[in-house]
Amino acid sequence: MTATATLPQLAPEKARSLRAGLVIPAHPLALTAERRLDERRQRALSRYYLAAGAGGLAVAVHTTQFTIREPKVGLLRPVLELAAAAAREEVGASALLVAGVVGQTEHSLREARLAADLGYDALLVQLGALRDAPDDVLLEHCGRLAEVRPLFGFYLQPSVGGRLLSYGFWRRFAEIENAVAIKIAPFNRYQTLDVVRGVADSGRADEVALYTGNDDHILLDLLTPFSTEKGAPLRIVGGLLGHWATWTKRAVEQLAQAHALVREGAPVGPDVLVLANQITDANAALFDPQHAFAGCIPGIHEALRRQGLLAGRWCLDEHEELSPGQMEEIDRVYAAYPHLMDDEFVSEHLDEWLR
Repeated sequence: MTATATLPQLAPEKARSLRAGLVIPAHPLALTAERRLDERRQRALSRYYLAAGAGGLAVAVHTTQFTIREPKVGLLRPVLELAAAAAREEVGASALLVAGVVGQTEHSLREARLAADLGYDALLVQLGALRDAPDDVLLEHCGRLAEVRPLFGFYLQPSVGGRLLSYGFWRRFAEIENAVAIKIAPFNRYQTLDVVRGVADSGRADEVALYTGNDDHILLDLLTPFSTEKGAPLRIVGGLLGHWATWTKRAVEQLAQAHALVREGAPVGPDVLVLANQITDANAALFDPQHAFAGCIPGIHEALRRQGLLAGRWCLDEHEELSPGQMEEIDRVYAAYPHLMDDEFVSEHLDEWLR
């Protein structure tokens, strides 16, 4: 895409924060037992994330449930509005608001314009609907969205609705003038390297922030230097994660720990490696890879239910529930890793978030 001065840009302070590295939870959907939007708890979730130190919110993404877009459900605008209003109320304009956009180009553009009207800063571009399109079509799609808001690329694993994307695609995506970040979430080291190489070779590594969405490799992604042929190693600086939709205060602490180790050039000791594997083990219980991630959203909901932030695990699809044996796995990691949870922090503030 040819650089154009008229493309919308992030505010300078938000661009700096994004490049420094943020915790950005992928925002769940709070429902009542009747599977209607629970506005009180939806606001409470946003307040929790921001009070925990998250630097942004990602809304209308996989964790929010793609079904919110269906006309009979009609929840896309309400959930975008609620998160934006909560962010303004809690932290003013400082939070980076990211809206997921899905579908074919014209549909994605309608979602992008809605997000822009509601004050969202960037678009997380999910390309699963263009499953068989060649790179030129994908990049044209992204280029049109870039005319509405800055872009947050998204390598979503195919098992939950994404598609394979090549090194060549990511190199050209990173060349878009207002591509500002990429969420790397293929759960695959080869494909993770494709993104890193593409950004490095685009010449925009200083402008396109790398964010992990690899829930199976969170802490190590944040600690790993990626060698390139273009100079200094690249690093993944933050995360946009469904896993960080719960135990968020601990996520903020883990990111700060990773940043300190990188800044100080300190060796990664065995205690950090143990912590990394504990996080992955806990994630496996919540995300249910044993059943191709079928229980990942109910798993997140169950953790939030235990904290009192959600009233139940309900999803829009009444058949979407924990997989066989998943509750036992969640019980196991709760007993094994209490230091990964921020239940005490939540209990101290829950009443004020539920106001």
